[in-house]
Amino acid sequence: MPHHRRAPADGRPEAHGWAHAALAACTDHGRGLAMIVVTRLTGDRFGINPDLIQRVDSAPDTIITLIDGTKYIVSEPLTEVIGRIDERAAQVLARSQELRAISRLAPVPDLPDDDDEPLDPPLPLRPRSV
Repeated sequence: MPHHRRAPADGRPEAHGWAHAALAACTDHGRGLAMIVVTRLTGDRFGINPDLIQRVDSAPDTIITLIDGTKYIVSEPLTEVIGRIDERAAQVLARSQELRAISRLAPVPDLPDDDDEPLDPPLPLRPRSV
């Protein structure tokens, strides 16, 4: 049976180990984090897509507001949530640089011209109203 680490009694993750395991659970096959992992005040952990976050407030609890108006109160401090968002953005940029460096894309060669047959006129997507 695998050994699972438990969260500390105060519900906050340890600096290493438990938090990293939770973050690793939200990876996209080694391509970087798809979400940031945060903790509700009840101790339940969940992932949020940081691209959907509109703002993060601290009054005194940390409140994450999504672009659709959904609000989540989390136990992580404001600076930690912002740090996770920044880390996710840095990973996306780093991955894009890696892909650019190993680009396997090549231009498609031109095919011989098929001037033998005229092309049919394009079909309209919707009939015009008269």
